[in-house]
Amino acid sequence: MKVRVEKRIGKSVFWMETGELAKQAAGSCLVGYAETVVLVAASSGPPRPGIDFFPLTCDYRERVAAAGKFPGGFIKREGRPTLKETLTARLIDRPIRPAFPKGFHDEVQVLAYVMASDRQNDADVLAMNGASAALCVSPLPFQGPIGSVRLGYIDGQYVPFPTQDELEESDLDLIVSGTKEAVLMIEGFAREMPEDLMVEAIMTAHGYVKEICELQDEMARQVGPEKIEVPEPESEGLDEMLRERYYEAFRQAKQTPGKQARAEACDRLKERVLTELIPDPEAEGAIDPVRFESAWHDLERRVVRDLILSGTRPDGRSPEELREVVCRVDVLPRVHGSALFQRGETQAMITVTLGTARDEQRVDGVLEEYSKKFMLDYFFPPFSVGECRPIRGPGRREMGHGALAERSVKPVLPDPEQFPYTIRIISDILESNGSSSMASVCGATLGLMAAGVPISNPVAGISIGLVKEAEDRWVLLTDIIGDEDHFGDMDFKIAGTQRGITGIQLDLKIDGISEQIIRETLEQARESRREILKIMLKTLQRPRPEISKNAPRAGVERRPPSERKGQRLLTAQ
Repeated sequence: MKVRVEKRIGKSVFWMETGELAKQAAGSCLVGYAETVVLVAASSGPPRPGIDFFPLTCDYRERVAAAGKFPGGFIKREGRPTLKETLTARLIDRPIRPAFPKGFHDEVQVLAYVMASDRQNDADVLAMNGASAALCVSPLPFQGPIGSVRLGYIDGQYVPFPTQDELEESDLDLIVSGTKEAVLMIEGFAREMPEDLMVEAIMTAHGYVKEICELQDEMARQVGPEKIEVPEPESEGLDEMLRERYYEAFRQAKQTPGKQARAEACDRLKERVLTELIPDPEAEGAIDPVRFESAWHDLERRVVRDLILSGTRPDGRSPEELREVVCRVDVLPRVHGSALFQRGETQAMITVTLGTARDEQRVDGVLEEYSKKFMLDYFFPPFSVGECRPIRGPGRREMGHGALAERSVKPVLPDPEQFPYTIRIISDILESNGSSSMASVCGATLGLMAAGVPISNPVAGISIGLVKEAEDRWVLLTDIIGDEDHFGDMDFKIAGTQRGITGIQLDLKIDGISEQIIRETLEQARESRREILKIMLKTLQRPRPEISKNAPRAGVERRPPSERKGQRLLTAQ
């Protein structure tokens, strides 16, 4: 049975359709806005033996034929995912992953294909809505619907689903996902937008999210899928026994100063518990090691959260206290600019390279081809967390963190007419214990100033966490460490200048946060950001007046308008 729902939102009609295409998938739908159409399908398979996590895979692909184009280069077939496709896949994944019940470990795959593009309306948000809609009409135990919308801010007005041309004029590019009750995910970039205006934008976007959720509900009601029931995992008394016998010892181990020392103390306790409880794993009636790992993880989560709610963070700080910040510039010879930013046990080494127009990156896809003059690449080697693993190119997380830092810094860069250089920043994370993407933002600012790039304002970033047990029992945490990120409920990254926000990203593990929490988070982040900026400016007060002697020299040759078909970039080594 074919079902179609639609509603006019902004300048065009937003519509969803199911029941005709990809009928062998667990759930599928077409989603369209103006002349951009996306097909999304969700499928599932049996769980892999022995896993204790939810194996969700989200992928997004842009077929350039959707815009009437051929792939560039010699090979006329789409290959590995582009950066844009990878970032969109992350956007699809982040809001829907927490919307599956605990204990559901079936393989789930969500695939989104751009089928038609008018080159003006980005398909990413359509794919996000399509993922939720496909899961809603499937038998899978998805606790949706979840709606998503992009919002612009042009001439003092909020614009839903802005076109590419409108985004060029907009002071805001904001994506918000949520349920009808609360906000679940935020990804946004702005031109130094004040906190009050940003909250207003988020809540305005949530109003459109509610409308999209109602459309998904209507479509699911007409389809009437029979949902899979997921039974609550049986405790078998193991959780209670671990808590009764080892809670206090675990609590003491979790208060050991230093990340590595704390991990070693917890490992020693775990080894002792394993020796006491499972002396012979092969014995009849022995505790299943996989079940033990799950119960031990749950106890660790309980210990960390109880410590925080009682006012004691794992590293001893108060909820609003920053870790020690250390800044240095000119740490490397020969490069065009360098900086080291350290916050607690998170350390970012920044390298800045200046180039000419020949170094710009051409970016092609279903939208119009364009050229990038600013790039920020984020690297997260395994030694930064004391691990060993093979290096197989940048992963999705590295791409996502690099893009967040890049777009957070971009609003303060000089106009190419003033500074005609291509800029590349590399952020190497040499140590990590939380918030490495925001350390990259801070380090990038110092590196740019050291390289002589005349930025308009310094940018700093901070991550705020949340532990919430009830509507009236929650605490915000400034500058979260790894344990607080892993066992907490929120990772809310905010970057900006003294004037306002340039980048914002929210990820949640719970079913949404209220406007009050959003407001208090942005206010707490603003105070911390200003404190960090003061420390940074003590290291280097302003951009250097000259670029490095090792950088190429560039200028703009200006001709009379009658002779000029553009301005030519002159370069000399």
